[in-house]
Amino acid sequence: MGWKTLDEMDFAGKTALVRVDINVPFENGKVSDFTRIDAVLPTIRDIAAAGGKVVLMAHFGRPKGQPNPEMSLAQVRPALEARLGQPVAFAEDCIGGPAKKAVGAMEPGDVLLLENTRFHAGEEKNDPMMAASLAALGHVYVNDAFSAAHRAHASTEGIAKLLPSCAGRLMAAELQALDAALGNPQRPVVAVVGGAKVSTKLDLLSNLITRVDALVIGGGMANTFLAAQGKDVGKSLCEHDLAETARAIIAKAEEIGCRLVLPVDLVVAREFKAHAPHEVVSDCPPDAMILDAGPASVAQIVDIFKGSKTLIWNGPLGAFELEPFDAATNAAAKAAAELTRDGALVSVAGGGDTVAALNRAGAAGDFTYISTAGGAFLEWMEGKVLPGVAALEA
Repeated sequence: MGWKTLDEMDFAGKTALVRVDINVPFENGKVSDFTRIDAVLPTIRDIAAAGGKVVLMAHFGRPKGQPNPEMSLAQVRPALEARLGQPVAFAEDCIGGPAKKAVGAMEPGDVLLLENTRFHAGEEKNDPMMAASLAALGHVYVNDAFSAAHRAHASTEGIAKLLPSCAGRLMAAELQALDAALGNPQRPVVAVVGGAKVSTKLDLLSNLITRVDALVIGGGMANTFLAAQGKDVGKSLCEHDLAETARAIIAKAEEIGCRLVLPVDLVVAREFKAHAPHEVVSDCPPDAMILDAGPASVAQIVDIFKGSKTLIWNGPLGAFELEPFDAATNAAAKAAAELTRDGALVSVAGGGDTVAALNRAGAAGDFTYISTAGGAFLEWMEGKVLPGVAALEA
Protein backbone atom coordinates (compact mmCIF):
# COMPACT_ATOMS: atom_id res chain seq x y z
CA MET A 1 0.00 0.00 0.00
CA GLY A 2 1.25 3.47 -0.81
CA TRP A 3 0.48 5.17 2.52
CA LYS A 4 2.63 5.58 5.62
CA THR A 5 1.81 4.48 9.16
CA LEU A 6 2.35 6.26 12.49
CA ASP A 7 5.51 4.18 13.01
CA GLU A 8 7.15 5.79 9.97
CA MET A 9 6.71 9.36 11.24
CA ASP A 10 8.73 11.38 13.75
CA PHE A 11 6.41 13.15 16.19
CA ALA A 12 8.91 14.30 18.83
CA GLY A 13 8.33 17.98 19.53
CA LYS A 14 6.00 18.26 16.53
CA THR A 15 2.35 19.23 16.25
CA ALA A 16 0.26 16.46 14.67
CA LEU A 17 -3.05 17.45 13.05
CA VAL A 18 -5.21 14.36 13.45
CA ARG A 19 -8.50 14.01 11.54
CA VAL A 20 -10.86 11.86 13.59
CA ASP A 21 -14.54 10.92 13.40
CA ILE A 22 -16.14 11.58 16.78
CA ASN A 23 -19.57 12.38 15.33
CA VAL A 24 -21.20 10.50 18.21
CA PRO A 25 -24.87 10.11 19.20
CA PHE A 26 -26.31 12.02 22.18
CA GLU A 27 -29.17 11.23 24.57
CA ASN A 28 -30.29 13.64 27.30
CA GLY A 29 -27.27 15.84 26.69
CA LYS A 30 -24.71 13.06 27.04
CA VAL A 31 -22.81 10.82 24.62
CA SER A 32 -24.78 7.55 24.36
CA ASP A 33 -22.27 5.49 22.34
CA PHE A 34 -18.50 5.79 22.84
CA THR A 35 -17.49 3.47 19.97
CA ARG A 36 -16.08 6.19 17.72
CA ILE A 37 -14.25 7.91 20.58
CA ASP A 38 -12.69 4.66 21.80
CA ALA A 39 -11.61 3.78 18.26
CA VAL A 40 -9.29 6.80 17.94
CA LEU A 41 -7.69 6.59 21.41
CA PRO A 42 -4.75 4.36 20.30
CA THR A 43 -3.67 6.95 17.71
CA ILE A 44 -3.92 9.84 20.20
CA ARG A 45 -2.00 7.95 22.87
CA ASP A 46 0.77 6.77 20.52
CA ILE A 47 1.44 10.26 19.15
CA ALA A 48 1.43 11.75 22.65
CA ALA A 49 3.77 9.00 23.90
CA ALA A 50 6.14 9.79 21.01
CA GLY A 51 6.40 13.39 22.24
CA GLY A 52 3.94 14.90 19.80
CA LYS A 53 1.29 17.55 20.39
CA VAL A 54 -2.06 16.10 19.31
CA VAL A 55 -4.50 18.50 17.62
CA LEU A 56 -7.83 16.84 16.79
CA MET A 57 -9.90 17.96 13.80
CA ALA A 58 -13.44 16.66 13.43
CA HIS A 59 -16.97 17.44 12.25
CA PHE A 60 -20.21 17.10 14.21
CA GLY A 61 -23.62 17.04 12.54
CA ARG A 62 -24.46 19.08 9.44
CA PRO A 63 -24.10 22.78 10.30
CA LYS A 64 -23.93 23.69 6.57
CA GLY A 65 -20.90 25.97 6.78
CA GLN A 66 -22.20 28.13 9.63
CA PRO A 67 -21.40 28.13 13.38
CA ASN A 68 -24.20 26.39 15.29
CA PRO A 69 -23.94 26.03 19.10
CA GLU A 70 -26.04 22.84 18.96
CA MET A 71 -23.32 21.21 16.86
CA SER A 72 -20.31 22.42 18.82
CA LEU A 73 -17.67 19.81 19.56
CA ALA A 74 -17.36 21.39 23.03
CA GLN A 75 -20.14 19.02 24.14
CA VAL A 76 -18.08 15.97 23.06
CA ARG A 77 -15.01 17.13 24.98
CA PRO A 78 -16.03 15.79 28.47
CA ALA A 79 -16.58 12.28 27.06
CA LEU A 80 -13.28 12.45 25.17
CA GLU A 81 -11.42 13.51 28.34
CA ALA A 82 -13.06 10.73 30.36
CA ARG A 83 -12.23 7.99 27.85
CA LEU A 84 -8.71 9.27 27.23
CA GLY A 85 -7.98 9.77 30.91
CA GLN A 86 -6.27 13.13 30.50
CA PRO A 87 -7.26 16.78 30.01
CA VAL A 88 -8.28 17.87 26.49
CA ALA A 89 -8.01 21.58 25.68
CA PHE A 90 -10.57 23.18 23.36
CA ALA A 91 -10.22 25.86 20.69
CA GLU A 92 -13.34 27.85 19.81
CA ASP A 93 -12.46 27.79 16.11
CA CYS A 94 -10.57 25.30 13.95
CA ILE A 95 -8.57 27.99 12.11
CA GLY A 96 -7.41 31.57 12.73
CA GLY A 97 -6.54 33.29 16.01
CA PRO A 98 -8.31 31.00 18.54
CA ALA A 99 -6.79 27.87 16.98
CA LYS A 100 -3.28 29.37 16.73
CA LYS A 101 -3.39 30.58 20.33
CA ALA A 102 -4.55 27.18 21.63
CA VAL A 103 -1.88 25.30 19.65
CA GLY A 104 0.78 27.78 20.85
CA ALA A 105 -0.04 26.94 24.47
CA MET A 106 0.52 23.20 24.03
CA GLU A 107 3.35 21.08 25.45
CA PRO A 108 4.48 17.68 24.06
CA GLY A 109 1.91 15.03 25.03
CA ASP A 110 -0.95 17.54 25.24
CA VAL A 111 -4.25 17.01 23.39
CA LEU A 112 -6.33 19.81 21.85
CA LEU A 113 -9.75 19.54 20.21
CA LEU A 114 -10.56 22.13 17.53
CA GLU A 115 -14.11 23.35 16.96
CA ASN A 116 -16.27 21.71 14.26
CA THR A 117 -14.52 21.97 10.86
CA ARG A 118 -17.92 22.19 9.15
CA PHE A 119 -18.60 25.56 10.79
CA HIS A 120 -16.69 26.86 7.72
CA ALA A 121 -18.14 26.47 4.20
CA GLY A 122 -14.58 25.93 2.93
CA GLU A 123 -14.42 22.52 4.64
CA GLU A 124 -16.95 20.69 2.46
CA LYS A 125 -15.92 22.71 -0.62
CA ASN A 126 -12.32 21.53 -0.09
CA ASP A 127 -11.26 25.17 -0.37
CA PRO A 128 -7.44 25.46 -0.73
CA MET A 129 -7.43 28.47 1.65
CA MET A 130 -9.23 26.42 4.31
CA ALA A 131 -6.79 23.52 3.86
CA ALA A 132 -3.84 25.93 4.08
CA SER A 133 -5.25 27.52 7.27
CA LEU A 134 -5.53 24.08 8.89
CA ALA A 135 -2.08 23.00 7.69
CA ALA A 136 -0.52 26.16 9.14
CA LEU A 137 -1.32 24.85 12.63
CA GLY A 138 1.00 21.82 12.53
CA HIS A 139 3.88 19.83 11.11
CA VAL A 140 2.36 16.41 10.34
CA TYR A 141 -1.09 15.30 9.13
CA VAL A 142 -2.65 12.05 10.37
CA ASN A 143 -5.92 10.76 8.94
CA ASP A 144 -7.68 8.41 11.34
CA ALA A 145 -11.19 8.90 9.92
CA PHE A 146 -11.81 6.23 7.27
CA SER A 147 -15.54 6.91 7.69
CA ALA A 148 -14.97 10.39 6.18
CA ALA A 149 -12.46 9.23 3.55
CA HIS A 150 -15.05 9.15 0.76
CA ARG A 151 -15.42 12.94 1.05
CA ALA A 152 -12.90 15.30 -0.59
CA HIS A 153 -12.97 17.91 2.17
CA ALA A 154 -10.30 20.36 3.33
CA SER A 155 -9.58 18.30 6.48
CA THR A 156 -9.60 14.91 4.71
CA GLU A 157 -8.04 15.57 1.31
CA GLY A 158 -6.81 19.15 0.83
CA ILE A 159 -4.56 19.21 3.89
CA ALA A 160 -2.88 15.89 2.99
CA LYS A 161 -1.30 17.59 -0.03
CA LEU A 162 0.33 20.24 2.17
CA LEU A 163 1.98 18.27 5.00
CA PRO A 164 3.86 14.98 5.50
CA SER A 165 0.92 12.56 5.93
CA CYS A 166 0.15 9.13 7.29
CA ALA A 167 -2.74 6.89 8.36
CA GLY A 168 -3.67 6.60 12.05
CA ARG A 169 -4.09 3.23 13.79
CA LEU A 170 -7.82 2.97 13.01
CA MET A 171 -7.42 4.01 9.36
CA ALA A 172 -4.49 1.60 8.88
CA ALA A 173 -6.44 -1.30 10.42
CA GLU A 174 -9.43 -0.55 8.20
CA LEU A 175 -7.36 -0.33 5.02
CA GLN A 176 -5.48 -3.53 5.84
CA ALA A 177 -8.76 -5.38 6.53
CA LEU A 178 -10.27 -4.14 3.28
CA ASP A 179 -7.18 -5.09 1.30
CA ALA A 180 -7.39 -8.59 2.80
CA ALA A 181 -11.05 -8.81 1.76
CA LEU A 182 -11.02 -7.45 -1.81
CA GLY A 183 -7.61 -6.06 -2.71
CA ASN A 184 -5.51 -9.18 -2.25
CA PRO A 185 -7.83 -11.81 -0.75
CA GLN A 186 -7.46 -15.50 -0.05
CA ARG A 187 -9.78 -17.32 -2.46
CA PRO A 188 -12.51 -18.41 -2.84
CA VAL A 189 -14.21 -15.13 -1.89
CA VAL A 190 -17.93 -14.94 -1.08
CA ALA A 191 -19.90 -11.70 -0.69
CA VAL A 192 -23.27 -11.36 1.04
CA VAL A 193 -25.30 -8.37 -0.11
CA GLY A 194 -28.69 -7.77 1.46
CA GLY A 195 -31.01 -4.91 2.19
CA ALA A 196 -34.20 -3.49 0.81
CA LYS A 197 -33.49 -2.20 -2.69
CA VAL A 198 -31.40 -3.21 -5.69
CA SER A 199 -31.49 0.41 -6.93
CA THR A 200 -29.28 1.58 -4.04
CA LYS A 201 -26.67 -1.13 -4.65
CA LEU A 202 -26.36 -1.40 -8.44
CA ASP A 203 -22.76 -0.14 -8.47
CA LEU A 204 -21.94 -2.51 -5.63
CA LEU A 205 -23.37 -5.59 -7.38
CA SER A 206 -21.73 -4.68 -10.70
CA ASN A 207 -18.32 -4.39 -9.04
CA LEU A 208 -18.60 -7.46 -6.80
CA ILE A 209 -19.53 -9.97 -9.52
CA THR A 210 -16.18 -9.20 -11.17
CA ARG A 211 -14.23 -9.59 -7.88
CA VAL A 212 -15.78 -12.50 -5.97
CA ASP A 213 -16.36 -16.21 -6.61
CA ALA A 214 -19.86 -16.32 -5.12
CA LEU A 215 -22.41 -13.57 -4.48
CA VAL A 216 -25.26 -14.22 -2.04
CA ILE A 217 -28.21 -11.84 -2.48
CA GLY A 218 -30.71 -11.51 0.36
CA GLY A 219 -33.35 -9.24 1.85
CA GLY A 220 -35.81 -7.30 -0.28
CA MET A 221 -33.17 -7.18 -3.04
CA ALA A 222 -33.52 -10.91 -3.58
CA ASN A 223 -37.25 -10.47 -4.37
CA THR A 224 -36.40 -8.28 -7.36
CA PHE A 225 -34.12 -11.02 -8.73
CA LEU A 226 -36.69 -13.75 -8.08
CA ALA A 227 -39.37 -11.70 -9.87
CA ALA A 228 -36.97 -11.11 -12.78
CA GLN A 229 -36.72 -14.90 -13.11
CA GLY A 230 -40.51 -15.08 -13.44
CA LYS A 231 -41.29 -16.15 -9.88
CA ASP A 232 -44.29 -14.78 -8.00
CA VAL A 233 -43.28 -12.60 -5.04
CA GLY A 234 -46.84 -11.76 -3.95
CA LYS A 235 -47.03 -8.51 -1.97
CA SER A 236 -43.32 -8.48 -1.16
CA LEU A 237 -41.10 -5.42 -1.39
CA CYS A 238 -39.88 -5.62 -4.99
CA GLU A 239 -38.58 -3.26 -7.68
CA HIS A 240 -40.35 -4.74 -10.69
CA ASP A 241 -39.07 -1.92 -12.91
CA LEU A 242 -35.52 -3.24 -12.40
CA ALA A 243 -36.28 -6.72 -13.75
CA GLU A 244 -34.20 -6.13 -16.89
CA THR A 245 -31.27 -4.85 -14.79
CA ALA A 246 -31.49 -7.91 -12.52
CA ARG A 247 -31.50 -10.24 -15.53
CA ALA A 248 -28.44 -8.45 -16.93
CA ILE A 249 -26.58 -8.95 -13.61
CA ILE A 250 -27.56 -12.64 -13.58
CA ALA A 251 -26.30 -13.05 -17.16
CA LYS A 252 -23.05 -11.19 -16.45
CA ALA A 253 -22.36 -13.32 -13.37
CA GLU A 254 -22.91 -16.49 -15.42
CA GLU A 255 -20.65 -15.21 -18.19
CA ILE A 256 -17.69 -14.47 -15.91
CA GLY A 257 -18.12 -17.46 -13.61
CA CYS A 258 -19.41 -15.78 -10.44
CA ARG A 259 -21.94 -17.99 -8.66
CA LEU A 260 -25.07 -15.93 -7.94
CA VAL A 261 -26.97 -17.32 -4.95
CA LEU A 262 -30.68 -16.54 -4.37
CA PRO A 263 -33.08 -18.01 -1.79
CA VAL A 264 -34.34 -21.51 -2.59
CA ASP A 265 -37.05 -21.39 0.07
CA LEU A 266 -38.90 -18.47 1.62
CA VAL A 267 -40.41 -17.46 4.94
CA VAL A 268 -43.67 -15.62 4.17
CA ALA A 269 -46.33 -13.84 6.22
CA ARG A 270 -49.47 -11.83 5.55
CA GLU A 271 -48.44 -8.84 7.67
CA PHE A 272 -45.21 -7.02 8.39
CA LYS A 273 -44.93 -7.30 12.15
CA ALA A 274 -43.03 -9.27 14.77
CA HIS A 275 -44.32 -12.82 15.36
CA ALA A 276 -46.84 -12.59 12.53
CA PRO A 277 -48.17 -16.03 11.53
CA HIS A 278 -45.73 -17.36 8.91
CA GLU A 279 -44.79 -20.41 6.87
CA VAL A 280 -41.87 -21.75 4.84
CA VAL A 281 -42.68 -22.14 1.14
CA SER A 282 -40.90 -22.63 -2.16
CA ASP A 283 -43.25 -20.21 -3.96
CA CYS A 284 -44.76 -17.06 -2.45
CA PRO A 285 -48.58 -17.03 -2.37
CA PRO A 286 -50.18 -13.99 -4.09
CA ASP A 287 -51.54 -12.59 -0.78
CA ALA A 288 -48.27 -13.01 1.21
CA MET A 289 -44.93 -11.22 1.49
CA ILE A 290 -41.41 -12.65 1.73
CA LEU A 291 -39.81 -11.61 5.03
CA ASP A 292 -36.83 -13.97 5.30
CA ALA A 293 -34.86 -16.72 3.60
CA GLY A 294 -35.82 -20.25 4.63
CA PRO A 295 -33.74 -23.00 6.32
CA ALA A 296 -32.70 -24.63 3.03
CA SER A 297 -31.39 -21.27 1.81
CA VAL A 298 -29.41 -20.86 5.04
CA ALA A 299 -27.93 -24.35 4.68
CA GLN A 300 -26.85 -23.46 1.13
CA ILE A 301 -25.22 -20.21 2.32
CA VAL A 302 -23.41 -21.94 5.20
CA ASP A 303 -22.05 -24.57 2.78
CA ILE A 304 -20.66 -21.77 0.60
CA PHE A 305 -19.06 -20.15 3.67
CA LYS A 306 -17.41 -23.50 4.53
CA GLY A 307 -15.94 -23.69 1.03
CA SER A 308 -14.65 -20.11 1.09
CA LYS A 309 -11.57 -18.42 2.55
CA THR A 310 -12.84 -14.82 2.59
CA LEU A 311 -16.26 -13.30 3.33
CA ILE A 312 -17.46 -9.73 2.74
CA TRP A 313 -20.88 -8.91 4.20
CA ASN A 314 -23.13 -5.90 3.62
CA GLY A 315 -26.83 -6.05 4.48
CA PRO A 316 -29.20 -8.51 6.24
CA LEU A 317 -30.84 -11.56 4.65
CA GLY A 318 -34.35 -10.73 5.87
CA ALA A 319 -36.41 -8.35 8.01
CA PHE A 320 -33.87 -8.82 10.83
CA GLU A 321 -35.47 -6.20 13.09
CA LEU A 322 -38.60 -8.38 13.46
CA GLU A 323 -38.57 -11.76 15.20
CA PRO A 324 -38.62 -14.47 13.90
CA PHE A 325 -37.67 -13.00 10.51
CA ASP A 326 -34.12 -12.51 11.77
CA ALA A 327 -33.52 -16.28 11.72
CA ALA A 328 -31.62 -16.50 8.40
CA THR A 329 -29.37 -13.53 9.20
CA ASN A 330 -28.67 -14.86 12.69
CA ALA A 331 -27.90 -18.40 11.57
CA ALA A 332 -25.63 -17.33 8.70
CA ALA A 333 -23.85 -14.78 10.91
CA LYS A 334 -23.21 -17.34 13.65
CA ALA A 335 -21.83 -19.82 11.09
CA ALA A 336 -19.48 -17.15 9.69
CA ALA A 337 -18.39 -16.22 13.23
CA GLU A 338 -17.64 -19.86 14.08
CA LEU A 339 -15.60 -20.38 10.91
CA THR A 340 -13.69 -17.17 11.65
CA ARG A 341 -13.01 -18.31 15.23
CA ASP A 342 -11.67 -21.59 13.88
CA GLY A 343 -9.28 -19.72 11.57
CA ALA A 344 -11.00 -21.04 8.42
CA LEU A 345 -12.45 -17.71 7.22
CA VAL A 346 -11.42 -14.05 6.98
CA SER A 347 -14.67 -12.14 7.55
CA VAL A 348 -15.13 -8.42 6.93
CA ALA A 349 -18.49 -6.67 7.34
CA GLY A 350 -19.74 -3.11 7.23
CA GLY A 351 -22.71 -0.77 6.87
CA GLY A 352 -25.17 0.42 9.52
CA ASP A 353 -27.82 -2.31 9.20
CA THR A 354 -25.12 -4.96 8.89
CA VAL A 355 -23.40 -3.98 12.12
CA ALA A 356 -26.77 -3.85 13.92
CA ALA A 357 -27.77 -7.26 12.54
CA LEU A 358 -24.45 -8.92 13.46
CA ASN A 359 -24.63 -7.42 16.96
CA ARG A 360 -28.18 -8.75 17.38
CA ALA A 361 -26.96 -12.17 16.28
CA GLY A 362 -24.14 -12.03 18.84
CA ALA A 363 -21.67 -12.68 16.03
CA ALA A 364 -19.95 -9.32 15.54
CA GLY A 365 -17.21 -9.97 18.12
CA ASP A 366 -15.86 -12.96 16.19
CA PHE A 367 -15.71 -11.37 12.74
CA THR A 368 -12.19 -10.51 11.57
CA TYR A 369 -13.15 -6.88 11.06
CA ILE A 370 -16.34 -4.85 11.41
CA SER A 371 -16.31 -1.48 9.66
CA THR A 372 -18.51 1.25 11.14
CA ALA A 373 -17.74 3.49 8.18
CA GLY A 374 -21.09 3.31 6.34
CA GLY A 375 -20.77 5.34 3.14
CA ALA A 376 -17.00 4.96 2.85
CA PHE A 377 -17.25 1.17 3.26
CA LEU A 378 -19.96 1.00 0.59
CA GLU A 379 -18.02 3.16 -1.89
CA TRP A 380 -14.93 1.04 -1.32
CA MET A 381 -17.01 -2.11 -2.06
CA GLU A 382 -18.25 -0.38 -5.20
CA GLY A 383 -14.65 -0.05 -6.38
CA LYS A 384 -14.61 3.74 -6.15
CA VAL A 385 -11.53 5.82 -5.33
CA LEU A 386 -11.78 7.30 -1.82
CA PRO A 387 -10.27 10.82 -1.91
CA GLY A 388 -9.04 10.69 1.70
CA VAL A 389 -7.13 7.46 1.02
CA ALA A 390 -5.87 8.55 -2.40
CA ALA A 391 -4.47 11.73 -0.85
CA LEU A 392 -2.44 9.69 1.68
CA GLU A 393 -1.09 7.48 -1.09
CA ALA A 394 -0.09 10.50 -3.16
